[in-house]
Amino acid sequence: MEAVKSPVMLYTEQTPNPETLKFVTNKMLYRGTADFRDPNFAGEWSPLASALFAFPYVKGVYICNNFVTITKEFNYSWEDLMLNVKEFIKAYVTEEKPIINEGFESAMAAKEAEANEQIYSGDDGELVKKIKELIDTYVKPAVESDGGNIEFKSYHNGVVTVIMQGACSGCPSSTVTLKSGIEGMLKRMIPEVQEVVSEMG
Repeated sequence: MEAVKSPVMLYTEQTPNPETLKFVTNKMLYRGTADFRDPNFAGEWSPLASALFAFPYVKGVYICNNFVTITKEFNYSWEDLMLNVKEFIKAYVTEEKPIINEGFESAMAAKEAEANEQIYSGDDGELVKKIKELIDTYVKPAVESDGGNIEFKSYHNGVVTVIMQGACSGCPSSTVTLKSGIEGMLKRMIPEVQEVVSEMG
């Protein structure tokens, strides 16, 4: 007798970014984070993101754990789109179609290693380790609940650069979060930090 599969449940959550909506399922989609800002990159690595980019209003797709965060073009309204997107994702997940292609994680890790080639040594090495730990422990869980992600990019002369992804990318309140939340915390915990700046993922 075949095991009965539990039905796919899906609900939406608002994010602080009005252009972005979080679609949460009861299934694990991808253990990790995958941010897609253009259809070509999505076409190479994510059948789900690629299928979503076929909709003219999809501007960005961010996949993490059990949710998909979608950023729409600003001249469309979520009221008109939400049901369509919800049904599409639900059907896609129900059919157990592939979400992320094999090898994505290692390809991204290699790309990141290349980008982070600057090796931090001595005092800077210790600082960077502390900064990454604080971001991973305190900041990531909070931004993840809003459908976004934050990654450490670099540290130089007191300036920490981070990359904002998912709902955080282009979100009006992410600047406030960055300055009052993240920068404030890092400055308090690590006196050498003078400023935190962001790049969009």
